Amino acid sequence: MDRELNLANEKELTALGKALSSEIRIKILHVLGNGPLCVNEIAEILDIPASSAALNIRVLEDAGLIRTELKPAARGSMKMCIPQEGKIILDFQRQEERKKIEVISMPVGNYVDYKITPTCGMVNEEGYIDGEDEPRCFYDPKRTTAKLIWFSSGYLEYRFPNAAFQGTPARVLEFSAELCSEAPDYNLDYPSDITLWINGKEAGTWNCPSDFGGRRGKLNPDWWEDSKSQYGNLKTWRLDSTGTYLDGERSAPLKIQDYCLAEGPYISVILGIKEQAEHVGGVNIFGSCFGDYPQDLVMKVKF
Repeated sequence: MDRELNLANEKELTALGKALSSEIRIKILHVLGNGPLCVNEIAEILDIPASSAALNIRVLEDAGLIRTELKPAARGSMKMCIPQEGKIILDFQRQEERKKIEVISMPVGNYVDYKITPTCGMVNEEGYIDGEDEPRCFYDPKRTTAKLIWFSSGYLEYRFPNAAFQGTPARVLEFSAELCSEAPDYNLDYPSDITLWINGKEAGTWNCPSDFGGRRGKLNPDWWEDSKSQYGNLKTWRLDSTGTYLDGERSAPLKIQDYCLAEGPYISVILGIKEQAEHVGGVNIFGSCFGDYPQDLVMKVKF
């Protein structure tokens, strides 16, 4: 999970600085990048005493850079060291400057309208929500708990609040989501043209090459089958005064003011596949505990 720290987080910054001030601790983070290890394994790899490894692991744990779990062993239990996923963002902006940025996280199951075709379905952290491949199940009230949604064609519509836009023009709007194509099970050669619309205006299409699988998504719960879609790519659309961009490449000529973000009672955001698309390969929309990125649908606005 990503962490944002600023100058008000004095204890966290001090612990982080202490953790990163040692070459040994940085080497421990490096070796843990290949997967969890026990204390003795780390000591052996780095050729240091187990007591020294344990001391440095405690410092990294205090800083939130790793976590430890006790696992059964031949004799008692052993402490496994697991790196924490995500990024640490250090924000040194003044408090008044931070107030000019608004971040809205929308659960992937919080859609308000849809038109889809099978294959389709949705799951939350615990299991499947209603039946698979039956579009009428998308009216299930439990849809708001969904953490992964998929469909072969059509769209989902979300509505974001725009109260902050009243009287304060937005300078930049960014929308990000983890996405991939949707094939039965998964298929690495399965392109899909996934389009984003904002307030009914086309903001650009991502030509996704695959329904990604073959290795487990970093966040997927244990019960999720290896044969299913596993992860996506994090895609970011950006609207500003010069145009509309997808991952830094111009995707539409419209400027931020052309989307009329403050005029209606909400901002409509639609993710889907155009009927006339060259590749109608569906879409998987990943939420905060599936795939590779610990986020839902995120709208970030700079005023």
